Amino acid sequence: MPALSNSKWERFAQELAKGKTASEAYELAGYKPNDGNCIRLKGNERVVARVSELMERAAIRAEISIASITESLLRIAEKAEKLGEASGLNVAKSAWMDAAKVNGLIVDRAVTENVNTNYVVSGEPIDNVEEWEAEYAPKH
Repeated sequence: MPALSNSKWERFAQELAKGKTASEAYELAGYKPNDGNCIRLKGNERVVARVSELMERAAIRAEISIASITESLLRIAEKAEKLGEASGLNVAKSAWMDAAKVNGLIVDRAVTENVNTNYVVSGEPIDNVEEWEAEYAPKH
């Protein structure tokens, strides 16, 4: 299916295919905000068909990219393994890990630490500042 003849409809369909909401896509296409009209346009047969086509094309491109990258990484790993040396095995291991990451089998995770500090608040006046600091002040 070629691009829609109405340029605003085409832009609307492209934005929907990118994951925008109907309201966002409607405004990005150049229309004034109108919830009713954006939903009506989203249901238009030609727009629905165009969005489906755009999403299908994107899925094919993504699959080709992942498949070709994986294939290249596996070729590198196999060649490196055949060397039988430590350096070759290191390259092979890295290539295998990269292939696993590209295919979503391994996810890198960052460790975060909560650094929030709880403070005690009281309406009472502080009689002994040193005693209060010893008990409640942050320890560094």
